[in-house]
Amino acid sequence: MNMGGLHLLFLSRNFLQIEQEPKSTTQGQPPAYWPATGELHVKNLCASYSPDGPEILHDLSFYIKSGERIGVVGRTGSGKSSLAFSLLRCIYTTGEVTYGGIPISSLKLESLRSNITIIPQVPELISGTLRQNLDPFEEADDLILNDALRAAGLDSLQEDMAVDKDKLVLDTVVFSNGSNLSVGQRQMVALVRALVRRNYKTDNIIQRSLHQELKDDVTLITIAHRLHTIMDYDKIMVLDAGNMVEFGAPSELLIQNDGVFRAMVNESDDKEALYALTRDGV
Repeated sequence: MNMGGLHLLFLSRNFLQIEQEPKSTTQGQPPAYWPATGELHVKNLCASYSPDGPEILHDLSFYIKSGERIGVVGRTGSGKSSLAFSLLRCIYTTGEVTYGGIPISSLKLESLRSNITIIPQVPELISGTLRQNLDPFEEADDLILNDALRAAGLDSLQEDMAVDKDKLVLDTVVFSNGSNLSVGQRQMVALVRALVRRNYKTDNIIQRSLHQELKDDVTLITIAHRLHTIMDYDKIMVLDAGNMVEFGAPSELLIQNDGVFRAMVNESDDKEALYALTRDGV
């Protein structure tokens, strides 16, 4: 028992000594109209998880037009999650990132992060009602929440459920981490949270909702774990060991004989279906 107590005390001291993010200030407040567009400029972006740690992203430079849909792919350890962390300023970076015409380094963190919505593959859910998970700060009324549920494909996800008590409604009790919900239902909750913020059963439902609900001024960057979700996107970014090795339209990447993206598609069991999903049907 004593060893357990000492162990906990040791952990507590370490957590107290970790570096803290900057406190909120009045500095770095963007104009009220920002972001007017979803335009993203990235120049010479490098990143690491500590000031003296190894570099995990190497000199990334790219431009994304407002309203474009970008798929980010790469094998495990390629830097996909690190790129997302960099755009949210969760890790140490150098280089320039300009979002909506303003360098993100000049913005206070809450302003930046409140204007970037993340839809995780396995979202974190709290113990409470579905309503509390969708709108934890009670900013939306039931009409908005129910409309967002329908837009996210709730009806399609629940159409095969024979028992009404198993269907999701705003008063449905959600266990910690959503343990009483299916994976598809948990993903839908994450999507609805994004729709409710106006930042606009399966991956197919989520992708269809994203196509229909997000407008031309919203830029969508999807870190893809399944290639079929991004084959009809405007561009694909391929990362490898922290480097951007390819960036272009899917149809362009698929005709590169030695291309990394082409190799990933050709290795898939759904190769023919993936080629058919591209806009040009390569």
